[in-house]
Amino acid sequence: MRTELLILVLFVSVSSYSCSRTISVTSLTPNVSAQEVVAVSTTSSRVDFATQVEPLLRSKCQGCHFSGGKMYDKLPFDRPETIKRLGTKLFTRIHDENDRKLIREFLSQE
Repeated sequence: MRTELLILVLFVSVSSYSCSRTISVTSLTPNVSAQEVVAVSTTSSRVDFATQVEPLLRSKCQGCHFSGGKMYDKLPFDRPETIKRLGTKLFTRIHDENDRKLIREFLSQE
């Protein structure tokens, strides 16, 4: 019983010590205004089909819409013009919002 009490007291004292030693996360992050974040996001580079969009589609649509697939002749997803023609109709199969955002950015480019 005495050992259990000693362990409990030791545990409480160690945990309270570690709580007082935490560093505020806000003190480590730089102060960035919302305008600066918008400025950075609007100056982002163009979305490249070959390195960004095609690998995304290949990971999800490889079986049918790439070379050797049953839908390749009608809708080849290794060609940017196919993706531009389909537009947001791709979203019936692409459900991840980050993937959709990338495709939207690609479609909005000229």
